[in-house]
Amino acid sequence: MIKFINLNQEIPFLIFRDKYDEALNAGQKGIEAISISSYNKDLSEVDSRYVNLKFISNDEFIFFSNYNSTKASSFNSHNQIAALIYWSSTNVQIRMKAKIKKTLNEYNQKYFYHRSKEKNALAISSNQSKIIDSFDAVQENFKNSLKNDDLKKCPKYWGGYSFTPYEIEFWEGNEYRINKRNLYRKDNTTWNHFILEP
Repeated sequence: MIKFINLNQEIPFLIFRDKYDEALNAGQKGIEAISISSYNKDLSEVDSRYVNLKFISNDEFIFFSNYNSTKASSFNSHNQIAALIYWSSTNVQIRMKAKIKKTLNEYNQKYFYHRSKEKNALAISSNQSKIIDSFDAVQENFKNSLKNDDLKKCPKYWGGYSFTPYEIEFWEGNEYRINKRNLYRKDNTTWNHFILEP
């Protein structure tokens, strides 16, 4: 589930909420899954991964990760991303482009404090994306953290990322692939609306 906080009242965000509610009511599983694509300028590589979108606060989309991860290196190298959501229950795809940034440390600490001890133990114990000898070692590190670490204190290498879209496309699948595509692109403070061919 995605938590909406003081949602921005501009048209693209209201449409997003409507599409979310439709998918939720249709029983969409993994409704918070969002694919984030990034470019690592140092490696000249594009990469994608799914993350859990936790909050939409006003116009900011927020998820959490390890700041030493592969994705973090990409964000540090090039702060423009593409994001993609697909809800199969309603055959809706939402594409976004945005600039990404870290959330404030105080925000991370507050969020971390209220998470489960198991989730926090994994966040503390995992060197995300780094090679390890075996899955047994992952489990052992997790157990050690669960037993020995302060599971209410957010480590400096873990926290949130937020992005505010400047482009959002709502794609709705239809019969014969006569798909509806509505694009919203922000120009300074104005959202411009375009209808795209399938």
